[in-house]
Amino acid sequence: MIFIGRIIIVELQDQDFAVFDEIVEVLHRHPNLKKLEIEPETVLSHPGIEIHLGQRKIYFNQCEVQLMAKEYDFLSLLVANEDRVLTYEQIYQRVWGEESFGGENSTIGYHISRLRGKLHEVLPNAPFTIRCVREVGYCFEVSEKYKL
Repeated sequence: MIFIGRIIIVELQDQDFAVFDEIVEVLHRHPNLKKLEIEPETVLSHPGIEIHLGQRKIYFNQCEVQLMAKEYDFLSLLVANEDRVLTYEQIYQRVWGEESFGGENSTIGYHISRLRGKLHEVLPNAPFTIRCVREVGYCFEVSEKYKL
């Protein structure tokens, strides 16, 4: 028989400070217990969309959507820079991780077009858009009625 261990997960409400303090006090009395801490995952969230950066997963209305690697990279980059126009050069450098060679506009445009198509399939009336700024680049924008 092999003993692997046991895990206790407790969900407490905001008013349960005293209970939490008691649990921590008991645990401190047993220094041989290992303490594992999980760092919260970074999630980019807007109405209808969540991007879990640590898992490289995207959810539209709580349903996971499968995107190709570059589509994921484009979308997460644009969402992280909401309302900021990113130039073709900036997008290319961040997605491909290398200096642009000057002909990236059509390559990026192709990928964005495919991404927009997939987004439209899943969320035809999405509360956000990927706007093209002619001769400059792209911008992720949330519709005004959904902004806080």
